[in-house]
Amino acid sequence: MQRVAKPSHLPPLNSLRAFEAAARHANFRKAAAELHVTPAAVSHQVKALEECLGVQLFYRQPRALELTPVALACLPQLREGFGALAAAAELMRSGSRREALFLEVAPSFAVKWLGRRIDRFVSAHPDIDLHIEAKPQGIEGRTGEENGASRALVRQNSVAIVFGSGHYPGCRSERLFSVTVTPMCAPGLIAGGRPLRHPRDLRYHTLLHDDTLNLDDGRSRWAAWLLAAGVDGIDIARGPHFNHAALALEAAADGAGVVLSYPLLAAADLAAGRLVAPFALAVPLEQAYYLVYQHAAAERASIAAFRAWLLNEVRAVTAE
Repeated sequence: MQRVAKPSHLPPLNSLRAFEAAARHANFRKAAAELHVTPAAVSHQVKALEECLGVQLFYRQPRALELTPVALACLPQLREGFGALAAAAELMRSGSRREALFLEVAPSFAVKWLGRRIDRFVSAHPDIDLHIEAKPQGIEGRTGEENGASRALVRQNSVAIVFGSGHYPGCRSERLFSVTVTPMCAPGLIAGGRPLRHPRDLRYHTLLHDDTLNLDDGRSRWAAWLLAAGVDGIDIARGPHFNHAALALEAAADGAGVVLSYPLLAAADLAAGRLVAPFALAVPLEQAYYLVYQHAAAERASIAAFRAWLLNEVRAVTAE
């Protein structure tokens, strides 16, 4: 087993640095220039190291230095050790500049929208350690108190992307997206045995329920969309329920039925042709997506950077 010297048994670091530089240059004068000391100082440090270790490290020739076998044997490990010290010092320097940012976000928004873009933020801000925490419930629902948002965002370096009302006392909220809902399904259902040409054709298909869209009294949002479409007589109680929009959208893309959900979250699936929206009618919701953070945290560098990046991404999507 290799024996590891304890720190107290190590020779002085300055002597080791002087020896490594002198060995690399085979010259005290050049080593001294690199270390910003005099040649005599380098010679003194090397001699002190030889006395400390009880070995000879150089054959001192009139015009050059020649390493002894002992010096040749230890030099590679010494250089490796100085490299490790330099790497550790850089890690400490970079660590002191890093800042953690905690982002609370609904799981479906994280998977279907944010996750497709977040690499751009990470690449642009390597000094920020981003921690994404999927929270299935909006921050206004986490407590019955009026200042629920402020209590939820207790960390000064935390922000949330919330689907809700936008009214969060004690916090600053900025609207990101207004939201509409429309039926979506796999392309195969459009021209299948029971083609979807009119909203009334939904009676022949399985309805998928995204329960995140339910009204305050628990009723399915399908009722409101069918009312806006002027269609009645469809049993909206049938069909499976999902507690995340992403699950409902994935089931629809797999051909399980027709889902009423957000085109915003389904944008990539719609663009790829995995989903289609058979009807032009999109019903707007009262709620929207908001960026929320405490007033006192607005000037934090990490939050300001994330806000600027996010709003730029939102503008790009809106422009499209």
